[in-house]
Amino acid sequence: MNDPHTTALAPEPHAIAISDKSLRRRSLFAACGAHAVHDGLTDVIYVLLPIWQAQFAISYAMVGLLRGSYSGMMAGFQLLASRMARRWGRERMLVGGTALAGLAYLIAGQAGGLAVLLLALLLGGLGASTQHPLASSIVTDTHEAGGGVKEALSQYNFAGDIGKTLIPALVGLLLLVCSWQASVSLIGLLGLAAAGLLWWLLPKPGELQAIQKKVLKPIAGSGSAGGFRALLATGTLDSAVRMGFLTFLPFLLKSKGAGTAGIGVALSLLFVGGAFGKLLCGYLGARIGMMKTVWLTESMTSVLIVAALWLPLAGIMAMLPLLGLALNGTSSVLYGVVPELAGPGKREQAFALFYTGTIGGGALSPVLFGALGDHTSVPTALTVLAALLLLTLPLAWKVQKGLRA
Repeated sequence: MNDPHTTALAPEPHAIAISDKSLRRRSLFAACGAHAVHDGLTDVIYVLLPIWQAQFAISYAMVGLLRGSYSGMMAGFQLLASRMARRWGRERMLVGGTALAGLAYLIAGQAGGLAVLLLALLLGGLGASTQHPLASSIVTDTHEAGGGVKEALSQYNFAGDIGKTLIPALVGLLLLVCSWQASVSLIGLLGLAAAGLLWWLLPKPGELQAIQKKVLKPIAGSGSAGGFRALLATGTLDSAVRMGFLTFLPFLLKSKGAGTAGIGVALSLLFVGGAFGKLLCGYLGARIGMMKTVWLTESMTSVLIVAALWLPLAGIMAMLPLLGLALNGTSSVLYGVVPELAGPGKREQAFALFYTGTIGGGALSPVLFGALGDHTSVPTALTVLAALLLLTLPLAWKVQKGLRA
């Protein structure tokens, strides 16, 4: 016979469902906020590079080193961040990493020399290394029980582009009324405020464990080692060209008469196009397939990069949203293929390797192509980038074969 008091105290299924839904919503909002802030802090560097070049009288190779130092640390420590999260907890690591990124910009705002600036960017990259692997895994874990993992991850990816759009534009406007040091310091305070918000929003480990027990069918891939290697190479090349182009774009715009505010607006136009590109290309990938979508976006990107060399400033500004759509859209398609090519039980490792490879390629590219720009010219370096991107076409065909295996 059931105890009536026990029955009365048992939570109703409806209440549990509401609790789970609230947890998923809160976790997704926290992850999206972290992605927006971290991507904004990462890409605001592009607005600051021409200012730093003039301030410290540095070469294009050193400009590439400044950009690559942040991305290099972010790529190199992602696997370590995942391992440390098992001991210290993903929530603590994500909050701590966000706080470190904010602190790094506060240090950069006080930099009187190149050495301090480089140290600040290294610290910022170290803090940023926690975001991608930990936030995406939190989204996956909280949404796997109720379904809709892909939809949640697409919103998470979209949020990153929102940060890339708003924060560089904000700094571009701030530079009109105050110094770059004050602007960078304010961005650092934004990072610290985001860390505090994450501490409040992120679910506790016990809540995550409770919702994970309700997973009926874990996501698993059939596995294709050859297909995954081709996917990793495709993503690395795509990221390398994207980061290389973004490094040179402010200098290309400056050579055509754009000012600091104009460069900030241009980057915002590019990132707005990129945000919608991720949504559109995800839809295209589902409708016409991964290979055709990659061929379309990468070919378009290559053609538009070359066109940017010949167009006047007004023409470049007009076509930047379309270029951003193609430039960023490919990554959304490639990211969605990772679970299908990952072996059983190796999904998290596959995501970590994919993030490390793509961000690593993006970190190395500005250094290599910055040196090329020093020895030749910015137009030559951009032309080589456009040609390099065409190597992704046969690689996408290899990925498609792996999906069919």
